[in-house]
Amino acid sequence: MSASTAYNPEIVYDKATNTKHVVNDFNNDYTGAKMGFWIFLFTELMLFGAMFLIYGVYFWRSPEEFVAASKYIGLGLGTFNTFVLLVSAFTMGLSLLSIKQGKAETSKKFLLATIILSIVFICVKYFEWSGKFAHGIWPSSDKVLEAGQGMTIFFGLYFTMTGFHAVHVIVGIGVMIWLYREICAKEIHQYDFATLENATLYWDFVHLVWVFVFPLYYMLQFAKVG
Repeated sequence: MSASTAYNPEIVYDKATNTKHVVNDFNNDYTGAKMGFWIFLFTELMLFGAMFLIYGVYFWRSPEEFVAASKYIGLGLGTFNTFVLLVSAFTMGLSLLSIKQGKAETSKKFLLATIILSIVFICVKYFEWSGKFAHGIWPSSDKVLEAGQGMTIFFGLYFTMTGFHAVHVIVGIGVMIWLYREICAKEIHQYDFATLENATLYWDFVHLVWVFVFPLYYMLQFAKVG
């Protein structure tokens, strides 16, 4: 569909009732698109669910070491990123709502805001990780290894889970940039928005994962064990 071509759904009529019916083909199968994406989200849930399960097992074995290790993680940066991701989920939802209402320009503005917030999240994560490396903290560093097995496992899981999450954010940025171009080209519009809706579901999942990551790593330092 070109940028100058308006959306004209194929319509058939029921001879008995003269009722209009929109014909969907494989190019605009809303139900199929949603089902396929839910299957994808289920595989993502298994991936992060396995990592959360591993975290739970090792925390049960070494709770004191985990709490001590969490004190090396900056709560301020994590809190700021939590707020950024929360607002980005809100703007992403508003972008979807706007396109459903036929407000393409408004949808693009909210999508652009989501992209900017996502880039801010990644930049903050970069400085957070850089600070850890500058202080000699990474899974196999001498400082971590000398502190014991509990801290080694904690930071191994920390870098793995936050790293996977950051990859998902970066992928989301790429997808949103593509969606922005699709809206500009009028390929995504009021009558065909399944792709944007799936991307919104993906971003909600990314935000939901962070909701669990934040207390397990950043707020654990306030926990009392033993």
